Amino acid sequence: MTVQTNAADIVSVSVAGQVANPVLSGLPAEPYRLDADGKAFLWPTFGGIVYNVSVGDSAYGWSGDCVHPGVSIAHPDANKNRGLNVFACVGNGALVVSGAAQGAKGVVTGKSGRFSDQVIVHFDEETRRKIAVDDRILVRSEGVGLAVPECPDVSFKSLAPSLFDTLPKRLSDGVLQMGVVAVVPPHFVGAGAGLTSEGGSLHIQSTDRAELAANGLEALRLGDVVAFQDTDSRYNHGYLRGAMSIGIVGQTDGPRAGYGPGCTMVMTAPAGQLGCYEAPGTNIADLLGLRP
Repeated sequence: MTVQTNAADIVSVSVAGQVANPVLSGLPAEPYRLDADGKAFLWPTFGGIVYNVSVGDSAYGWSGDCVHPGVSIAHPDANKNRGLNVFACVGNGALVVSGAAQGAKGVVTGKSGRFSDQVIVHFDEETRRKIAVDDRILVRSEGVGLAVPECPDVSFKSLAPSLFDTLPKRLSDGVLQMGVVAVVPPHFVGAGAGLTSEGGSLHIQSTDRAELAANGLEALRLGDVVAFQDTDSRYNHGYLRGAMSIGIVGQTDGPRAGYGPGCTMVMTAPAGQLGCYEAPGTNIADLLGLRP
């Protein structure tokens, strides 16, 4: 269904970052983390160039902790990195502007980090083998300020207008209904709650696998579109009865309590102005043509 937006009025502007190296804190000296049962583990985490995990793959089962599929970028200047993280939108085009892969094109597929640390960009596997840490990536940001005039109470976050146009949706009596793979009940909302909704990620807790399965969340894939029930993400992520937010799964789960698949929020409304319906298989890997 075609839904009219203000896309013609949106400003398109460049932001840029560098391919980020995975980071481990210097202190305490041991690099281990603790899983939900208190056992130490050491697995790859977010950052770097991930060669064998891509959008469209399972969000579960990897020996990793909140791994980003594809390439993670950040700007070394904290304020400029904030600009990158806020203005880059899922579905925006990206371009490698230095190094052996110069000229290669990619697509923004998510954001992550407790404090809006990194932007996640998909490149095909051949390009990933050419990219190096610290290579510069330019993003043509477009989407901040997106609105649907018929639904003024729906706030859009980090969503390219072109991607919104391809998402399954219905508009009835002023309520925007989005097609989703699954609905996340509020008791699954984990890390990211209470933090800004303009960047970073909101995680689906995944320690209780039986409860995940009971709610149809055990088979999520990276890139799936999901709805968060009773979740208000207009400014910060938080519980609000009757609210709804729509997110895109951007990173894998992990063994820590409070964590699980991390999602980038792309739209939200506080009191019934945003709804959802079942649309199995709705995944940005297909919508954006990211699969080989």
